[in-house]
Amino acid sequence: MSETPSTGNVTAARGRIRSLHRKPETGEEHGLPKPTVPEVRITVAGVEGDFNRYRHEEQRDEPNQAVLLMPMETLHTLNLEGWPIREGDIGENVTTQGIPYDAFRVGDRFRLGDAEVEIAKPCTPCNNLELLPYVGKENGPRFLKTMLNRRGWYARVTREGRVRTGDLIERV
Repeated sequence: MSETPSTGNVTAARGRIRSLHRKPETGEEHGLPKPTVPEVRITVAGVEGDFNRYRHEEQRDEPNQAVLLMPMETLHTLNLEGWPIREGDIGENVTTQGIPYDAFRVGDRFRLGDAEVEIAKPCTPCNNLELLPYVGKENGPRFLKTMLNRRGWYARVTREGRVRTGDLIERV
């Protein structure tokens, strides 16, 4: 699906929104997995209707963690390694397709539908991933190690807007 060929360190800069995810606040429950929805509105505060307990309570709604993006290609690789991860399982808001993980860099801006985001930092694996039924406490340390440098990318919102499944995602 990439429209820009890979050249050395420069890789695909255009793809599609494969799926969108959000989970409302539900008591003390953590936000994994996030259910799939066909459309979201992204604001500077993040995805409307999505609640991230850690971001809200510990990070005081840190704007550099407003949206979490995860390439489908990374999920596919993890599946091949034996982890049955589905879209939304790791708490991402946007599952992309057509732009590999290493094509996202801090400072890059991407248009997603009507919205625009700037990649702020990689997401660090956390113990909440142990809540996934195929991970648990027993496999937690191994899974956290597996997810290092593959957990997704946090972005801050530079332009609010609607994003729908199937919309383009492209570097601007």
